[in-house]
Amino acid sequence: QVQLVESGGGLVQAGGSLRLSCVASGRTFITYATGWFRQAPGKGREFVAAINWRGGATYYTDSAKGRFTISRDNAKNTVYLQMNSLKPEDTAVYYCAAVLAVAVVTDPKQYNYWGQGTQVTVSS
Repeated sequence: QVQLVESGGGLVQAGGSLRLSCVASGRTFITYATGWFRQAPGKGREFVAAINWRGGATYYTDSAKGRFTISRDNAKNTVYLQMNSLKPEDTAVYYCAAVLAVAVVTDPKQYNYWGQGTQVTVSS
């Protein structure tokens, strides 16, 4: 079992920045690929960014490229999502997810561990 706890969400003006953190406990985190997903009101959960187990490979949805950066510190069992140049359409609950895999995983159906989510609200 892996437990994931997100933090770092909040209210920010358009153009601002936030850094989300996801702390994992339980199994050896280094063996897990991780990802960030988000869900806006009335919409389905969508992929944002993912990183492989060592942190050497990343993948982003088109809307996140150039603005968001996913990283991980396996010594701290933590994955980060640095979000810059935030837009009102980035408003959503952001979820961290993990799966026992070495490659980058972008399909939410493949993830079997999820955090409780953290709210990000971007005002215009």
